[in-house]
Amino acid sequence: MSHEYVPEIATDREGNEYEVQGWQGDFYAGKLGFWLFMLTEVMMFGAMFLALAYYNTLHPQDFLDASASLNRVLGGTNTVILLISALTMGLGFLKMRTGDVKGAKLMIWATILLAIIFLVIKGFEWRAEYNHGIFLLHDQLLPESSLPFGQKLFFGLYFTMTGLHGVHIIIGIGLMLWLLQRINADKVTPEHHIFHLNIALYWDIVHLIWVFVFPYYYMIGAGGATGGH
Repeated sequence: MSHEYVPEIATDREGNEYEVQGWQGDFYAGKLGFWLFMLTEVMMFGAMFLALAYYNTLHPQDFLDASASLNRVLGGTNTVILLISALTMGLGFLKMRTGDVKGAKLMIWATILLAIIFLVIKGFEWRAEYNHGIFLLHDQLLPESSLPFGQKLFFGLYFTMTGLHGVHIIIGIGLMLWLLQRINADKVTPEHHIFHLNIALYWDIVHLIWVFVFPYYYMIGAGGATGGH
């Protein structure tokens, strides 16, 4: 059953008909509104990065030691995965604009698959850290543990920020599934693609945040221990 977009028509006093500019067609307003939303995301994560930088100046050695214990191989792999997912999402939007709806859907599914792989890898990484007693409210991060206070701060910020980022990944998967549903219902089309654009912008901010998370958390201790959990 087709659900094609039907524009709303308004009539003035002289009987002239005009198409009402709905949110699907108001490209600039829709894009501006979503950019404002993303500004709030940048402010939220930016505050956490500022906290990380501030406490790093107070406990530089503890932060180096804690960073050196993270698994840079898994973190780097997830960085590459998110960069590729940004490419597939962008290609999907370009395909939608050029009328290749089938290709756009394929790229969205590829992005969803990459997002799931990211979460699985992060889950393995978190499980290893949990087994080492390093997790929120677990063994080494409790106030009475012998772990240096600066390392507790580092891991607290690390789990908070990567956890919040993971929530954004899950939300992104849900949005992409919703996008596929709207494409199948002909509510997102090459002519009315603002919803697709906004989700692509959302995924851009998700992968860009991780591009900063990786060097800030994983790489500052790269000159120390080369292991990791």
